[in-house]
Amino acid sequence: MQRIARGAALGLGAGFIGGLFGVGGGIVMVPGLVLLLGFEQHRAHATSLAAIVASAASAGIPFMLDGEVAWGTAGLLLIGSTVGAVAGARHIVRISPVWLARGFVAIAFVAAVDLWMSA
Repeated sequence: MQRIARGAALGLGAGFIGGLFGVGGGIVMVPGLVLLLGFEQHRAHATSLAAIVASAASAGIPFMLDGEVAWGTAGLLLIGSTVGAVAGARHIVRISPVWLARGFVAIAFVAAVDLWMSA
């Protein structure tokens, strides 16, 4: 029961932060899955990606209704990110969990610094 509560709280928090700040939910979900639920790094990434599909779609609806989506750019991003996601998912199996975690931390750090500097 505690695992279910932790998972639900993690999903709620990641969805809220993703919807509020526009960051990928994986920035919150992956570390949460590892630290709160004891997931191995590869499984955390895979689980996060599966969960993000629904949260990204539902978070985009209010923006679509408000006319905020630049559809041409969104289409280009959709194509590029789909190809990139497939390539990344195929490549991830070659990366050790330690280096995967380090790479994730490095990307999160760069994103945090960039956001901090642009605020």
